[in-house]
This record gives sequence, structure tokens and C-alpha cells, in this order.
Amino acid sequence: MALIKAFKGLRYSDTAGKLEELCCPPYDIISEKERQELLNRNPHNIIRLELPTSYKDGEEAKGTAAYEEAGRVVADWVNKGVLADDEEENIYVYEFSFKDNGGKTHAVKGFISLVKLEEFSKGIILPHEETLSKAKTDRFNLMTATGCNFSQIYSIFSDEQNEVLAALEKSTEKPPLSEFTDRDNVTHKLWSIGEQATIAKIAELMSDKQVFIADGHHRYETALNYYKSVQNKSDTGTAAFVPMMLVSMENPGLVVFPTHRLLRDLPSYNYESVIAKSGEYFDITENLTKEDSLALSLEAYKKEKSAFVLYAGNGYTLMVLKDKSVMKTLLPDEHESLQNLDVSVLHSLVLERLFGIDKANMAAQTNLTYIKATDDAIRAVDSKEANCCFLLNSTRISEIRDVSLAGGKMPQKSTYFYPKLTTGLVMNRIFKN
Repeated sequence: MALIKAFKGLRYSDTAGKLEELCCPPYDIISEKERQELLNRNPHNIIRLELPTSYKDGEEAKGTAAYEEAGRVVADWVNKGVLADDEEENIYVYEFSFKDNGGKTHAVKGFISLVKLEEFSKGIILPHEETLSKAKTDRFNLMTATGCNFSQIYSIFSDEQNEVLAALEKSTEKPPLSEFTDRDNVTHKLWSIGEQATIAKIAELMSDKQVFIADGHHRYETALNYYKSVQNKSDTGTAAFVPMMLVSMENPGLVVFPTHRLLRDLPSYNYESVIAKSGEYFDITENLTKEDSLALSLEAYKKEKSAFVLYAGNGYTLMVLKDKSVMKTLLPDEHESLQNLDVSVLHSLVLERLFGIDKANMAAQTNLTYIKATDDAIRAVDSKEANCCFLLNSTRISEIRDVSLAGGKMPQKSTYFYPKLTTGLVMNRIFKN
């Protein structure tokens, strides 16, 4: 099954500055304003490599120049000692922790290693979400220009006996290599394990496990495509592998948030018409407060009913699916685990059938926008930036596993693992020359 490999991690030297000024959130959730703020704090921030200047503008010529510049910069930083490879091959223990609004601490500990790239059809590495070609092209161009993996694929695996984490624990009794708290008050810690016996033990424990991609589908598929593009060359470096952060799905600290949906620029939107059409499939409760609607939606979620809240600026409306069997008609070729997902119900039954927003429209985000924070979704409606929004419950870890095992793929942005892995803590140079 999964084949893991230690590697000489590429890390910032002490001369580069403080880690909290050098690391950043995943590139795809950073705005141009945030990008500039990160670079103003420290010009060596990893965002300079992970998100080239012109990526956001979509101009091909400038984009190519930006990728090439990223390649020159990473080489320059290595030559000047801003970045340096560790002297020995390690696997790295990574822990991130945060306190929720109630003051409870959530901590997730896993390990970072290289993992051999496998086609999804082999059933060793399993996806759960659809991907978009534009994002994969961008990541491929960056990887080609820099020969580096700047971030890890966030992945989960089943370890009911907690054997893997137990094998790592002794190595985290020593002080961490790196530790910092970011601006979202998430604390990140990194340890290295160079002992061959421990590395071999972890590799043995992982050898019979399937790995489920939690976050990073585009980067995984890009890494696979990149390897295919270089595999006939004499030096492929570590291109047959990709760095992953591997976490047990039984870890109690795992938190998955929902990603809400905004509908905007609809040519003929009418709330009353939507409610009238929805009544055939949903039990509708209108004029609720935000607190009551979300509480009732969560209550339905706990009873394994499909439910979400519609907000159109005139009170909150709870929608609870009457009969899940309708999904067998809409998605007859999909496994039951995918048919029953809240996001499947929303996309297939509501957005496609009732709103007439087809899959191509969703992929292009013509009338659909994904948004993380509930209050941000509500503000977008109140400010008339959006016609309405749908507030969802979280996708369960067990649903991710079941859909993946069945060979299905959820709609894009079905999951939001929190916190996100920081970028820049440890990296991998595919080619060391």
C-alpha cells in the first residue's frame, strides 16, 4: 500500500528571520492584499515562491515570467543560505493546535514524509473532491520552474490502534526544531526524526494503509503529471514522490468546517419562486433567526438528515430534505455515500434542478462563489453582492472515507479542514543540483 520515504527537508535558516514572518497560509486562500502584507513583513516570506506576482492577473506572458522569477529566487535563496537542506534524511512530526471559541484546545499531530505517487485507480491514494484544470496548470508551471514542493498534501489514514502516533511520541519529548504562533493564534511545532529504526517502523506501519487526500487534490494530481513529464530523464530526483502531512482520521483534534455557497448575478432570481419549487422536496421553515435556523440545521445533521439554511436577506429559511431516495434518481450512477451528502443534495437538486445552474457554470464559478465564514456569507447578501447564500453543515470524516472508498468524488469545496497547514515550515527540493 502506501510507500513512505524520509527526505532532507529544505528549511529556513535563522538568518532569514522569524518563522511567523516567513510562513504563510495556503496560497489559494490568500488575497493580493494579504500577499503584499506578508512580503512587507519579510521579503523572504514563502509566498514569494508559492504565489508568483502575476498569478492572480491571469495574463499568460506575465505569469510565465513570474514562474521563472520564482525559480531564480529559490536558487538564489539556497545559494545565500536563506534556505538550506537538512544534512540527513528525516521524517518530520508536525503538530498544530488552537483554542475554539469556548476555550477548548484542539491539537492535531501527524508526520510529514515523502509518499510514492500512485494513480487513483490503484486504490492506494484516494481523492474525495473534483479538481479544476486551471489550478493544476498553475501548479505544474510553478513546479517546473522551481523544482520544489513548497507545501504538503494534507492526508488522513485509518489507525484505530493508534500505532503510528505511538511510534512518534518519543521523538516529540525533545524540544521542537521550530515553533511559532501565527496571526490566527494557531501554534505550529515541528520535530525531526532521523533515527533509521523509527523511520523503518513508521514505514512498516504505513505499508498496509490507504491514504485519503483531505486537502491538496490539485497539487497531488499536478505532482503526478509532473513525474510523468520527467520520468524518462536520467535524473528524476524525488519526482516519483510527493510530501504529505499524514494524520490518523481517528485523531480527536481533527476539525472539518463547512464551505458555504453564495449565489450571485442570477438573471431571474426570485425568493418566493425558489421556496415554491423547493416545497416538493424539502420541509420548509421560514422567518427564523440566524441562531435558531443554524441550531435546527445542526439538529437535523445529527439525525443524519440533509439540511441547510437559505438566507436571502429576509429572515432565515431552514430546508430539510423529505426523502433521500430522490437522489438515486438524480445521481443513479453514484454510490449511496455520495448521493446522501448534503453538498450533493444542494448541488444536484437545488442548484442544478431548481436554479438551473449546471456543472460547467459551477466549475467556472459564474454564479457560484465558495465562502468559509458564516458571517461573511450573510454580509455578502446584505450588501447585495450576492442574491442569496446557503449555509451548510460540515462533511463528516467518515463520509470522506466512504466516498473515497467507493471511488466517488464530492463537489469541489465540500470540506474545509481547519486549521490549514502552514506553508514554509519544511519543503522538498526535487532536484538538489
